Amino acid sequence: METRDAGRSPAWLLTAWGATRLVLLLFVLKVLVFPGPDVTSDVSVIYRDWADVLRTGTFPLDDVTWQYPPAAALAVLSPGLLPFLEYATAFFVLVCVTDAAVLGLLWRAGRGAGRSPRGAWVWVGGVPLLGPTVYARYDLMVTAVAVAALLAAGRHPRVAGALAAAGALLKVWPVLVLAGMRGRRPWVAAAVGGAGLAALFAVAMPGAFAFLTFQRERGTEVESLGSLVFHVARHLGWEGRMLLNYGSVEFLGPYVGAVSTVALALSAVAFGWLLLWRLRASRFAAHTAADAAFVAVLVFTVTSRVLSPQYLVWLIGLAAVCRCFRASRMRVPVVLVLAASPLTVLEFPVLFGDVVASTPLGIALLFVRNGLLVAAAVVGARALWRDTVRRRAPEPSGKPGQLSPAPSADTPATAA
Repeated sequence: METRDAGRSPAWLLTAWGATRLVLLLFVLKVLVFPGPDVTSDVSVIYRDWADVLRTGTFPLDDVTWQYPPAAALAVLSPGLLPFLEYATAFFVLVCVTDAAVLGLLWRAGRGAGRSPRGAWVWVGGVPLLGPTVYARYDLMVTAVAVAALLAAGRHPRVAGALAAAGALLKVWPVLVLAGMRGRRPWVAAAVGGAGLAALFAVAMPGAFAFLTFQRERGTEVESLGSLVFHVARHLGWEGRMLLNYGSVEFLGPYVGAVSTVALALSAVAFGWLLLWRLRASRFAAHTAADAAFVAVLVFTVTSRVLSPQYLVWLIGLAAVCRCFRASRMRVPVVLVLAASPLTVLEFPVLFGDVVASTPLGIALLFVRNGLLVAAAVVGARALWRDTVRRRAPEPSGKPGQLSPAPSADTPATAA
């Protein structure tokens, strides 16, 4: 009984959140030193330089590492809300505030009939498993918008659609939260809101959609599922190389294009499956939108040619929303994603040198981490299908495809 009360108590939740987030802040503020390369340089150098350009009224048109939709400018410029703090410090504080806001949304969503506080606990426990990287990227802010959209879907579908559109203009993937939302209202709101915001950015700031042309020459990121081919191939005489390319460490060389093409093909297959699921699904419950969003992001994450550590915060946020619903079918996939999180912080930044060098340890880390994510995607997709797609009624007795003959008056009825 005491364990159940502790799980429901906001005091325990806030204590755990405060303790873990204090440690994260101490790491990104460099009061404590986290092993591995510095993960805060993206904020203190890259984001700050982007902010200087954005303040002039244009996007970083000459910087191919700017690969984000136009609303990302709002996240990059957000430290200006705290002018009394240095840029990086202000950014970390705002991410922490956003983190707290997500916790509040999940705690509120976990109350009531058919709901559970486990969603809030998934967020409290899952985020710090990713280490300081989670506070040194703007992905947590994007995740907050996606979480808010899913939690609004039941009572405020238009708000949910508008939030999904805003999230998509921050970092594309939140458009997937629409996958399991019923009715036209969220989709119409997303289309209208997204078009309006996109037009506003296109008119107000030159180069709003230049990011679409900055990814043509990308290779296969060293942490993605497809990268395992080249990590192993390096030990077999493969003559390619590993370079910092378009803001991430990627494989370049023979056959990389082929593996990247396979990754794109797998993403297309994932999209086809998701579309088929949507056409066949007929049983929608309160938890379906969250489960569908979680599965959709999972399958596109594992098939992508890029799988950066911060992508795990997307999955943890959506997993937390799933666990707010007692009827969610995503229990096992959520556990698998949580298990993959500490392995993610080991492969970056702690043992990133082993990953880059393709040592047996680095390859093993990637193999297990990516394997857990693939397993989560497969188990989640199967559970979503079984939960929402009605099975066809069995064929009547007799030849397949033929109706059994109606009993004649001379045929005695069998007892039930």
